[in-house]
Amino acid sequence: MKYQVVPVTPYRTNCILLWCTTTLQAAVIDPGGNHNDIVKAAEANGVTVTQVWLTHGHIDHAGEARVLADRLKVAVIGPHRDDQFLLDDLEQEARTYGFPVHPKVVPDRYLNDGDQLSVGQLRFEVLHTPGHTPGHVVFHQPGAGLVFVGDVIFASSVGRTDFEGGNQAQLLTSITDKLWPLGNETEFVPGHGANSTIGRERRLNPYVADTVLG
Repeated sequence: MKYQVVPVTPYRTNCILLWCTTTLQAAVIDPGGNHNDIVKAAEANGVTVTQVWLTHGHIDHAGEARVLADRLKVAVIGPHRDDQFLLDDLEQEARTYGFPVHPKVVPDRYLNDGDQLSVGQLRFEVLHTPGHTPGHVVFHQPGAGLVFVGDVIFASSVGRTDFEGGNQAQLLTSITDKLWPLGNETEFVPGHGANSTIGRERRLNPYVADTVLG
């Protein structure tokens, strides 16, 4: 498995192009904008995008999901159904925050905790991780020791919970009950900023370190 981060939107969202090195089939995670750059990255790596995945429904992660999917004639998969209210509001969010205005997104498939996704020969586990948004999900690839976490956790920080549908208690539970069991060596790719590992955040994250949560 390989992946490339394609920064998109003025918020520098980490859109992910990931692919199976055997089949060269690829998925795109969180195409919030700049869909031309995403297509160029796929072409430069010689891969074929077969699906678009969403971790959650905020505009900087989902804003151009339908545009990209329609251009490539592929499905939009995820997030959990509980984020549809955010996807319904994407046009208004675009006007509010100065993003290009595109129609709302209705996924071709919603995701639930325990679902599995495939890209070529790669298998991913889906974990429902509410808190930043009610329908947030993450994508875990056990063989690579990687998890793509959207805006649940960052290096030395955690996702905001002051947006509509956010819940701090849920977020902390998602982190400790869903992410910590993946193991200290597991590396995560967040929706913004640099990668980190579960172990590092358990030691050093000022919001969710073991010494903070007790």
